[in-house]
Amino acid sequence: MKVKSINFKKLVIRFMQILIWTCVILIIAYLGVNIYVNKTAVKYMATVDEVNSKQAVIVLGARVFKSGSLSAMLQDRVDIAVELYKKGKVKKILMSGDHGQRSYDEVNAMKEYAIKKGVLARDIFLDHAGFSTYESIYRAKYIFGLNDIMISTQEYHLKRAIFIARVFKLNVSGISADKRPYMNMGYYKFRESLAVCKDFVGSILKVKPKYLGDKIDITGDGKVTKG
Repeated sequence: MKVKSINFKKLVIRFMQILIWTCVILIIAYLGVNIYVNKTAVKYMATVDEVNSKQAVIVLGARVFKSGSLSAMLQDRVDIAVELYKKGKVKKILMSGDHGQRSYDEVNAMKEYAIKKGVLARDIFLDHAGFSTYESIYRAKYIFGLNDIMISTQEYHLKRAIFIARVFKLNVSGISADKRPYMNMGYYKFRESLAVCKDFVGSILKVKPKYLGDKIDITGDGKVTKG
């Protein structure tokens, strides 16, 4: 019985050592990936006035309320896109977000807001299957045929989007849409740091989104993406 007790203690100690080293490795990987992604992306960030003209600006989706009004973050993202459009920096705006259910529609809400701000409906394209940042960038390239893009979102989120675009060899400039303080930023930043790790792996492996579909010519009329 004494021998068995000693063996069990050794087994527990060995298990704890493996667990601790696994946690250490994961923490180092987590920190390393986030630092690498941030450093890689920061050189591709610009302001509205600094950025050179490109094919289109992608607006990444965020929360839309039941009333159809945009959350503060999303409103600011669309406002940046509208500003770029009015200054002649882009000819087309790609609204990419979640429209997986009839009861929840980010992209049409974004479109309606932009039209009220003076953007022509024909210049607004909708990606109804932009369910994640990774899917939005992937589909921008392979469905909408974009190679030369701007991305509008808040800075905490922008670096991941830029990194994904660079992995897909897109000529990208990221425009920060931070126009005001936002609530719950600690939570958003922590969640983002985990998403960076997930999309780092997904980008390297070139994981295909769940939904693809027919190719869309973004140089045409945005009404073809109505839905």
